[in-house]
Amino acid sequence: MRLRVAAYAVIVDEGRVLLPHWRSGDHQSGWTLPGGGLDPGEDPADAAVREVREETGYDVVLDGLLGIDSIVVAEGRRVLAPTHVDDPSAMHGLRILYRAHVVGGELRVEVDGSTDDVAWHRLEDVAGLERAELVDTGLDLAGVVVPSR
Repeated sequence: MRLRVAAYAVIVDEGRVLLPHWRSGDHQSGWTLPGGGLDPGEDPADAAVREVREETGYDVVLDGLLGIDSIVVAEGRRVLAPTHVDDPSAMHGLRILYRAHVVGGELRVEVDGSTDDVAWHRLEDVAGLERAELVDTGLDLAGVVVPSR
């Protein structure tokens, strides 16, 4: 079983949440939190800031650790990004989640990455989005109430 450690940011502002849209080689997609895997030796907080910049164009400051989520994905059930050389073996994911706020940059779509769009979504619209369960986990840890969920 492969271990993947990743860091993500929950960014909520004026009743909206910032979500990139991920895609995979097998035509699966959905909205998710900005973030991703740690590079070897990289601090998780630095990874979260780097990943937000890569996937959204924004510079952020982390406001605190929200928690660590653990997920096990069975062999053959992993969604693989087309930009990554990977294998479909079982995976244990440790996902480190931070609260963050935007301090600079401009909203832009990632080029040649694992995401193909990024947008601010009103919290009342989140329940109707095709999304990764990580979005709900992150919002729950942040204490953000999503109407009609």
